[in-house]
Amino acid sequence: MSADSINLLDFDAAGLVDYCDRLGEKAFRAKQLQRWIHQRGADDFADMTDLAKSLRAKLSGRARIAAPAAITDHVSADGTRKWLLDVGNGNAVETVFIPETGRGTLCVSSQAGCAVNCRFCSTGKQGFSRNLTVGEIIGQVWKAEFALRNARGNAQDRVITNVVMMGMGEPLLNFDNVVPAMRLMLDDNAYGLSRRRVTLSTSGVVPMMDRLSRELPVALAVSLHAPNDGLRDSLIPLNRKYPLRELMGACERYLAHAPRDFITFEYCMLDGVNDSVSHARELVALVRDVPCKFNLIPFNPFPESGLFRSGNDAIKRFAEVLIDAGLVTTIRKTRGDDIDAACGQLAGTVQDRTRLAERQARVVPIVASAQA
Repeated sequence: MSADSINLLDFDAAGLVDYCDRLGEKAFRAKQLQRWIHQRGADDFADMTDLAKSLRAKLSGRARIAAPAAITDHVSADGTRKWLLDVGNGNAVETVFIPETGRGTLCVSSQAGCAVNCRFCSTGKQGFSRNLTVGEIIGQVWKAEFALRNARGNAQDRVITNVVMMGMGEPLLNFDNVVPAMRLMLDDNAYGLSRRRVTLSTSGVVPMMDRLSRELPVALAVSLHAPNDGLRDSLIPLNRKYPLRELMGACERYLAHAPRDFITFEYCMLDGVNDSVSHARELVALVRDVPCKFNLIPFNPFPESGLFRSGNDAIKRFAEVLIDAGLVTTIRKTRGDDIDAACGQLAGTVQDRTRLAERQARVVPIVASAQA
């Protein structure tokens, strides 16, 4: 197959209809193709037996179905599975499957690296190379779904019930590729997930949050991690561009279109940095106008982070303040940390174009605020 051939994983439903039209084929052929690719996991046109031989001949010379190749495939002691996937030119991204009773969640990457550079995230320490294509994003779902089905010996039963855009990268900074990929996740001729079961996590790209609310409002998780601008500026540099007041306003606007009636705020618990009772009280005041729930995430250490996980007692005290204020609050159970698959640990391999190491040398150390 020629390297110049079209990768059909790059097309959502509308794109595949358009491609079939260019081949002189009817729109229903696009639906057939989509089902073969995304519901049956086919990557060989010869296997698509209900397609006309003439169409299969056209496709075999012009198109391909190619997900990123796996470099490594590791399974944690708790059943979490992590793939390191080759996306070319020295870049690799990580995809993680988390099995739970009654559900299976896939954590999908959107970029090779990340330009946001949150202080507690291993991905950001590698810098940024490029956005992933539609095919590289949905290809993670395709590869994981059918690898998991084959491992279970059942080609029919769906394994992935939830997808979270929480892997490497800031999804909203790759909006034009992330949205078509999510459309495929929702499409009944592809993966058929409900909007409540597809979650996009953002560090707070306000204009793109507004655009997402209009074009494809899925469940939204916001990486908050601090109750005031001074502290959040030091943890999430993007906050200097879109401070908390603007972010809270965007959350309120999003809920007018959302498939759920709340925003999930993610909060990484960092020892001595953002985990005091005073910080918790500030949070209560900050989100008073935003229907929400909190997901407290014990920090997952990685080399040279300079940060430490909050103690269990501190996390419990923090949670109690939120719960007493009437906020639904959960403490995330750490999964896959023995294979570096836990939240904040995904790193992959990135050919950095941002000269991060040079810039990082000039970063001012984090200063905690409002300690109890």
